[in-house]
Amino acid sequence: MGAHQPTHVYQNSWFHYAKVYAALAGCWGFIAIKYQWGKIGKAHWFRAWPFVIVAINIMIAVVSDFESAYHFFVLGESTWVTSEGATQLAGWNNVFNGIAGIINIFCMTGWWSVYASEDQTDMLWPDMTWVYIIAYDIWNFCYTYNCLPTHSWFCGFALLLAPTVAAFIWNKGGWIQNRAFTLAIWCMFAQVFPYFQEESIFVTHSTLDPGAATAVSIAALVANVAAIIYIVYRAKKLGRNPYKQDVFEGTSDWEKATARRAKVDYAHAE
Repeated sequence: MGAHQPTHVYQNSWFHYAKVYAALAGCWGFIAIKYQWGKIGKAHWFRAWPFVIVAINIMIAVVSDFESAYHFFVLGESTWVTSEGATQLAGWNNVFNGIAGIINIFCMTGWWSVYASEDQTDMLWPDMTWVYIIAYDIWNFCYTYNCLPTHSWFCGFALLLAPTVAAFIWNKGGWIQNRAFTLAIWCMFAQVFPYFQEESIFVTHSTLDPGAATAVSIAALVANVAAIIYIVYRAKKLGRNPYKQDVFEGTSDWEKATARRAKVDYAHAE
């Protein structure tokens, strides 16, 4: 098989390898917290792991967007073909969405307020409410639309929809755990069976429409700017540091997620 093996041909970029291992690292940490494995699963310092690994995952995509922007601003290419044979649009759409991704990192609040649920079915992050979820989903869909044109329906819409529906209806506080699990499963599936999104009857190709790409990237930037403004507003209103303390305390989603929290004395579990 060698160089002609499908995974090598269609999944050979730095992005896909970075993404699958980063997603798996997130899953490992989330499971440790969910099941309270040993000292690390209960340790106060380890509750920042979800923020760290999500920030890394976002930056992987941001760098990929800026890589595409490099082709436009430095190499003068409005479109370019990746090592995997995918044609990408390059331009201001990448810049707008890259900036949106960076802002999205700072939209994660209450970094230390991460817990196991009482029944150990979920890792909970109560302060990660619909405000963050919507801003993240729009940004991430735009990323896949920009840089993964043959994957954008699968990992850019369907994959984002699954944990979001659960979070909005019955799984309060568990969105980031479900996002990590579904992302890791997709990344592994896509690498093992790349023909599914490349040459099967399920292929969905991007139109490569500059107008659509720019519109989506502007929407992502606006959504994340709106989210960070609202977070600053709530932080000032409650007189809290949005990263050390919860800023959505008192909201319906926060209350429902916190009610599921396990009765563990994390402060003394180190």
